[in-house]
Amino acid sequence: MSAAELILASASPRRAELLAQIGVRFEQRATAVDETPLVGETPGDYVARLALEKARARYRQQRPVLPVLGADTTVVVDGQMLGKPRDAAHAGSMLRSLSGRLHQVFSGVALVGAHEAVAVNCSKVWFGPIGDSDIEAYWRSGEPRDKAGGYAIQGLAAAFIARLDGSYSGVMGLPLYETARLLQDFGIQVLDQRP
Repeated sequence: MSAAELILASASPRRAELLAQIGVRFEQRATAVDETPLVGETPGDYVARLALEKARARYRQQRPVLPVLGADTTVVVDGQMLGKPRDAAHAGSMLRSLSGRLHQVFSGVALVGAHEAVAVNCSKVWFGPIGDSDIEAYWRSGEPRDKAGGYAIQGLAAAFIARLDGSYSGVMGLPLYETARLLQDFGIQVLDQRP
């Protein structure tokens, strides 16, 4: 495989799959930052800030220097940002709050290199009604444990989604349209199928 053109500052296998899907050559190196929202911070500002902090943190740590891509996602219902579930009860509470209604998914993506750029995507997702037995079965599957809002659109939770207005890849955690634009602005080729 050709040499990497950038670093993905995330441990997420979903983000890696999405980046590979558009033909980008990258190395994956997880980066942790404090994900506590700031007082009064909007969801869009929150994901933009965290994506940029992740990219900056990894950019400072690496040699040789490559551009670094950071990303973050949050689920919002009734103006409240839902993080990742702590346990089964927390996941159940999240999924009940999403059941039968609309929520938003904000995904931020940032690229740090010779300069910095950030983009944010917001998608609207409608869940159909979800029963307690489905919530319990979904938790037992293991899928919601490390997911914002307690669900993964690309997995079993697809059965809950009645409608999506926005970016499927953004709901997964990396909005590909915005990501591709940032990469091209940095001179990084997308849709590259070289071996």
